[in-house]
Amino acid sequence: MSFSHNVRECIRSTINDHDRRFACLYGMLLFGRTVTCDEICLKSESEVFRSVFPVLVKTVFGAAVPLTIENKPRKNGSVLTIYRITGRTPVTEIRHTFHIHQERSIDMRNLPTNSMGAFLGGVFLTCGSVTDPMKEYHLEFSAPTEQLCKDLCDLLYSVGVHPNVMQRKYTWSAYLKVSEEIEDLLTFIGAQKCTLELIEIKINKDVINRINRRNNCDLANIDKTISASERQCRDIQEIIRKGGMNKLSPDLQELAGLRLENPHLSLAELGQMLKKPIGRSGVNHRFRKLSAIAEFYRNL
Repeated sequence: MSFSHNVRECIRSTINDHDRRFACLYGMLLFGRTVTCDEICLKSESEVFRSVFPVLVKTVFGAAVPLTIENKPRKNGSVLTIYRITGRTPVTEIRHTFHIHQERSIDMRNLPTNSMGAFLGGVFLTCGSVTDPMKEYHLEFSAPTEQLCKDLCDLLYSVGVHPNVMQRKYTWSAYLKVSEEIEDLLTFIGAQKCTLELIEIKINKDVINRINRRNNCDLANIDKTISASERQCRDIQEIIRKGGMNKLSPDLQELAGLRLENPHLSLAELGQMLKKPIGRSGVNHRFRKLSAIAEFYRNL
């Protein structure tokens, strides 16, 4: 199952009292595809939505609001379910109960104490999605109108997250890409289990990234050591070809011999193998002398 599905499952488990059911249903209806004077229509492929929405409609409105459900199989194997409430009388009752006007906007009178999380959970069930955090951090709400998108952003600001907005062909999207803000929002709407999963994934990704950076750094240092060793060996061999080895000081002769015998060692490791061990900078200083001598012989 997808990460979005897991979030929806968590939301479903939190809709467990009258105020939360009322607020959740309000979020689902308000952000549905169509709301007119004669029809309310919502569409979803979510199994969780399919199990939650009809129950909430019946719980809040009883038999006074008839709901028709139509399933449309898709080529990819999923099923698009269309939910319709038709007729002016039941639609008017819903719109009056939730104060839903022609220009849809969020009405805070519909959000009793401590039910804002349930409302946002309902919005997520209708038009929300979150990408698998193994791939990227991205949570998005696709609002059916510009006004609803603006109201939703204001509400999200009030709970401490700061969405960006993007207009698509027929919708307006409010989205988050900062992992900490996604974690905060998931917790707020009741998906704490998914928050913990996201945090665990983020920690694992961070560990893997650190290991990769360390390995890349180690490889770069190895390449640098090999390149320097090859250059030093060429200098020493040039000095040998020109008969200059016996003219070197004992310290330079000792280092040159060690380098030819140990081309894979670092400067620090070579320094510890000398009769009188010296540090990396001292070894580097001696190799600069050997390089200058080799360059002198090349120019003869």
